[in-house]
Amino acid sequence: MTGQPSFPRQSARTQRFTLGAPRGYTLSPDGARVVFLRSSSGTDRSQQLWVLDVEEGREFTAADPRALLAGAEEDLPPQERARRERSREGSAGIVGYAADSAVELAAFSLSGRLFVSELRAGTTRELPVHGPVVDPRPSPDGRHVAFVAEGRLRVVAVDGAATSDDGGTAAGSGGVRTDRVLAEPDGPEVSWGLAEFIAAEEMGRYRGFWWSPDSDAVLAARVDEAPVQRWWISDPAHPDREPARVAYPAAGTANAEVTLALFGLDGSRTDVTWDTVRYPYLARVHWSAAGPPLLLVQARDQRDQRYLTVDTATGATRTVHEDEDEVWVEPFPGVPAWTPDGRLVRIADEGGARKLFVGARPLTGAPLHVRAVLDIGEDDVLFSASSTDMHDIGVYRAWFRGSGDQGGWERVGARPYPTVSSAVRGGALTVLSQASLERPGTQVDVVRLDPDGGEKTLATIGSYAEEPGITARPRLVLAGEREIPCAVLLPSGYTEGDGPLPVLLDPYGGPHGQRVVAAHHAHLTSQWFADQGFAVLVADGRGTPGRSPAWEKAISRRVAEVALDDQVHALQALAGSFPFDMERVAIRGWSFGGYLAGLAALRRPDVFRAAVVGAPVTDLRLYDTHYQERYLGHPAEEPAVYAANSLLTDEGLSGAVEPHRPMLIVHGLADDNVVVAHSLRLSSALLADGRPHEVLPLSGVTHMTPQEQVAENLLLLQVDFLKRSLGMTG
Repeated sequence: MTGQPSFPRQSARTQRFTLGAPRGYTLSPDGARVVFLRSSSGTDRSQQLWVLDVEEGREFTAADPRALLAGAEEDLPPQERARRERSREGSAGIVGYAADSAVELAAFSLSGRLFVSELRAGTTRELPVHGPVVDPRPSPDGRHVAFVAEGRLRVVAVDGAATSDDGGTAAGSGGVRTDRVLAEPDGPEVSWGLAEFIAAEEMGRYRGFWWSPDSDAVLAARVDEAPVQRWWISDPAHPDREPARVAYPAAGTANAEVTLALFGLDGSRTDVTWDTVRYPYLARVHWSAAGPPLLLVQARDQRDQRYLTVDTATGATRTVHEDEDEVWVEPFPGVPAWTPDGRLVRIADEGGARKLFVGARPLTGAPLHVRAVLDIGEDDVLFSASSTDMHDIGVYRAWFRGSGDQGGWERVGARPYPTVSSAVRGGALTVLSQASLERPGTQVDVVRLDPDGGEKTLATIGSYAEEPGITARPRLVLAGEREIPCAVLLPSGYTEGDGPLPVLLDPYGGPHGQRVVAAHHAHLTSQWFADQGFAVLVADGRGTPGRSPAWEKAISRRVAEVALDDQVHALQALAGSFPFDMERVAIRGWSFGGYLAGLAALRRPDVFRAAVVGAPVTDLRLYDTHYQERYLGHPAEEPAVYAANSLLTDEGLSGAVEPHRPMLIVHGLADDNVVVAHSLRLSSALLADGRPHEVLPLSGVTHMTPQEQVAENLLLLQVDFLKRSLGMTG
């Protein structure tokens, strides 16, 4: 007995081996400090705030949540719980923070209380304010902190100077509140300074206010959820509790109304105006010293988006660029933004490639597929991209002036093998994170980039994450004439003489979800399933990111047909190269992968013998506006498209054929993203059609399934179901 826990137990306890790993980096412009989050061990959920002194090579804690809360359990406000669900945050403690421009001061909340850390000294204190506090952010000069409490945007002086207009004593702190309201809701469903559901869930915008570069004003989003229909999320295991009331904008229904206003610390207010009827989606906001506030707004049909500048004196906006696409336009991380000399930085699809632009000039071209802008320097842009090998995701820099102004780009942290890399830059330093198939975990280095190319490693940030008890051995291949990126995993120790293996497809297979990447930990769960006696196939078909605009947009109006056909195509194309028993093929998936698994069992029972259908979207009219209308259009205008792509219609199952195949349907009852109604309606339709199936309801579980016991046993139950369904013994 070695005492080594099983993989399901270890994966659950470590939150898929993410606990103890550093993350959330901020670098001081003077090159002296790197601030980051990390828990104390590979099983500790409580994130601490850390500082790396670069010159001394010394790491120290600036804030420990257990000490600050005196050992008390965290008590999260509902708005903070919602923020964490949208960002898929499963850990605890200091899960996020913000710093001033000098990275001298950091602000964060714990149990709805406001704390600030002096980062040079490594000391932390509480500021007594009205709460519960959500998303605190220091002003660039570090003199004030703005935050949201009960839908109000508030501000407090860091030095404790009295600025309060409503007084009072802060509960639990013993201090006098010195904060004041900047923005007061003008309706029962109105809030200031928070991202609405659609922005956080689908557009990647998780914040709702932005400080001016001069620290004298805050640009804030006003969200009115009154037009949004209300749904009720109940907990059947606790019938004594009231259901949660949720504003959910399902496809074809009204969205929240989102506008902006500029609030001066002197009490002034200036409303920002644009055509919110034509462009209701506020996808991005950028405000830096290089130019006026910059907005990215989208049309409801997402075929048109505009880049707007804001006149801070009047609130009027002006269009500086417009993107149009007959399929859809895309908001990208890190853009739009300004270069220091005031040129617009954006990512756009042109000539079949996804390119980086500064002004009207493209800095990149094929074969690079640009994914995100990471930082904009005095002379260059740092960005992430994939190239010919889609699984190889690198960090690159391209110059827009100076010695590199003649064009071209170079890779940062190049290795002789593929990696999945990301970076954060501040001043002269860059934190470069790199995962690969060559070693478990992620290497995190602090590097200095030379002005004309190359880099020098100055320090390495340590990780306390556990190493998994198994080793993933994926073979990355391209399948068939479509060259579908795939990972194939066989049981550890398998030899050719062992004969053919039952096949388990393990996809996500849809938008924003690339699974076939050159990172060891990305394949751990698939390897564990392989070690249970399966040949596991992970295929990234059309619609998944990282290849080309045409690849991603091929699913428009044909999501079900294209996604399912590519899974079958990859399976059949690789059958001659791997020991696949084509008479025993199953599929498992969660979210879009669950939807795909349901499609496979219902529409291609000639190929698939069993399916684990996790948290599936079954009636596509029950999922949100921004996602569904992008891929399928408006349900009132294209009802046939929704019927063709759904697992269900009003009449019952959609596209189901004989024979019946075993299905295990799994769903969290507390899921507010893909509500459990999807699975309940699927079960009802299966029953009405006489199709045997199993349903596993997860009490108190959301879309993330972060609970340790649930995550562990869910894997074990899936293996049991798959082996029973495929007639496997032993």
